[in-house]
Amino acid sequence: MAQVTAALGLGPDQVEGVLAAASLAPSVHNTQPWRFQVKRDRIELYADHGRRLAATDPEDRALRLSCGAALFNLRLALEARGVRPLVSMLPGHDAPGALAVVRRGGSIKINAENRALLDAVPRRRTNRTPFLEAPVDPRQRHALVRAAELERSWLHVISTPQDRAQLKRFVRQAHEIQLGDEGVQAELAAFTGHRPGAADGVPPASAGVRPAMQDEWAFRDFQGPERHPGKDYESDPLVVVLCSFYDGPLGELQAGQAMQRVLLTATTRGLSASFLSQPVEVRRVRENLRRALGGMLVPQTVLRVGFSTPVPATPRRPVAELLVDADEHAPC
Repeated sequence: MAQVTAALGLGPDQVEGVLAAASLAPSVHNTQPWRFQVKRDRIELYADHGRRLAATDPEDRALRLSCGAALFNLRLALEARGVRPLVSMLPGHDAPGALAVVRRGGSIKINAENRALLDAVPRRRTNRTPFLEAPVDPRQRHALVRAAELERSWLHVISTPQDRAQLKRFVRQAHEIQLGDEGVQAELAAFTGHRPGAADGVPPASAGVRPAMQDEWAFRDFQGPERHPGKDYESDPLVVVLCSFYDGPLGELQAGQAMQRVLLTATTRGLSASFLSQPVEVRRVRENLRRALGGMLVPQTVLRVGFSTPVPATPRRPVAELLVDADEHAPC
């Protein structure tokens, strides 16, 4: 098994800490579809195509979004160790097959905002439980929108009853299409429920409660516990659509970094978030959502945001399993 080596002027233990922070990014069903190749002058980020969800994510859009989120964590962790990250996305012949290459662009002292975001990395959770019936105030919303803007993306806040009703229809339509797709349901089952010793997936403690007919939004069944009386999902969460300004792998990587900055910003402000990603995963529904947003923005994921009680962390694979060995062909 590959071992962590020195890179970017950091020792092996420091590099391991940086990669551990990167691995705490969110991913569909907590598949953790990323790998890293560590060289003295760079860290290369690759998609782990052995962990792709061919039915749920046939175009690998969510896979690249997740890798973008891991890249954002990597950037924060490097800054905390005094390294200014110089990122080349989709580097081509410089690192065939890599999604990004990170080099040392000099030294830096991490600012207070990014330090707070890094401190939030191990506390961030995908919270699938019912939220409290408490509104997210305008200042909180503005902070989330600003977070996306800082990563050259756009966070569209669903604010009118008409837009909310339309998005609910999109979520429901995509959800029902996926319920009828055996491949999608098999992938969901493979990463949920009781899987003793698993270092990935969504265990019952992180699954939320089972969906019910009265729920306002269509939620996936992650095989969590049956709900207790009165534990219905909130009626009016803040729902936002994270968008890129262009389509394709580069837009998805950029949006993944924006998504993670938004999620970490929410965490620093005591907010919880989970995903309503079904309408982005089903191509024809995604195109309808894009038209509803005016046609220029590219929807990359849908987030539900609000206040809730803490939930436990999902498992993570050890860093050693994420490494590409020097003698191994880099994943393509």
